[in-house]
Amino acid sequence: MHKPRAEKRARVAHRTGMQRTPTKSAKISARAVAAPEPFGSAALRAFLILEVVVAAKEPCALDDVARATGLSKPTAFRILTQLESSGMLVREPGDRRYTVGHRLAELALGVMQNSMLRSEQHAILQRLVEKIGETCNVAMLDGRQLMYIDRVETSWPLRLHLAPGSRVPLHCTSGGKLFLSRLPRSRWEKLIGPGPYERHTPHTITRADELERQLARIRAEGWSADREELLAGIICLAVPVVDRAGGLIATLALQAPLARMSHVQSLDHLPALRTAAAALTTSFQPSVPATASRARRKKPKSPARR
Repeated sequence: MHKPRAEKRARVAHRTGMQRTPTKSAKISARAVAAPEPFGSAALRAFLILEVVVAAKEPCALDDVARATGLSKPTAFRILTQLESSGMLVREPGDRRYTVGHRLAELALGVMQNSMLRSEQHAILQRLVEKIGETCNVAMLDGRQLMYIDRVETSWPLRLHLAPGSRVPLHCTSGGKLFLSRLPRSRWEKLIGPGPYERHTPHTITRADELERQLARIRAEGWSADREELLAGIICLAVPVVDRAGGLIATLALQAPLARMSHVQSLDHLPALRTAAAALTTSFQPSVPATASRARRKKPKSPARR
């Protein structure tokens, strides 16, 4: 019995070292398989997705992530699912969009706290307190609360002690309202609810409509005040610390007893607060060497198509 022709050709090719030229479709398929995805390792691809979600102004859909990273949709979906199951990302209720999860938020806050205590950011805060003469703090959004990541106390004997790591509500603090003012009402109501909100003093805003009006003023003016809304006899004034794109990453605030400083007097310190906030922005985001910046922006070439 004769061997099939295909088997004979294979035996000849094996003996002579000759191989049949692949078809056009086979060539395209081989190139597609061989083409590397951005960032070779799985860990770096996951980190790339986290960077995209963190930098986004709103929760990201699968299409957004795939487009921004250059990853295929199946790859992006697989990594998003793993990040969600680990708590690094979460999906908004009733939505397929992804946003920062509790573990990623804790990691970010830990990094910020660690760097604040050992770097120039803490020195910026110290110089501001020496100039103003009152306690100042830097805070970040932590889930549904505001968390102090660094704080320098005044030397006055009458002062309020709130250590880094302390958390306070969003609706009745100057820094918390700054964060809320950057969100549409539908988003901030997901964070703190539709109200009524917990009353801490006679000055606390408890109704959503009243809070919305105040948030509109904060957006227009670029600063936020706490006029005895969290603690009786304590006033605060906060300004934003933004990234290069103008996104809010933290707040910088002064805090003083009403016996030493009125709200009107606190506004005299707005220029000093804004100068310090600009210095914090620069220190949080050191310049990236041009070559490194180009390397990060460079995308892999897409597989050639015919």
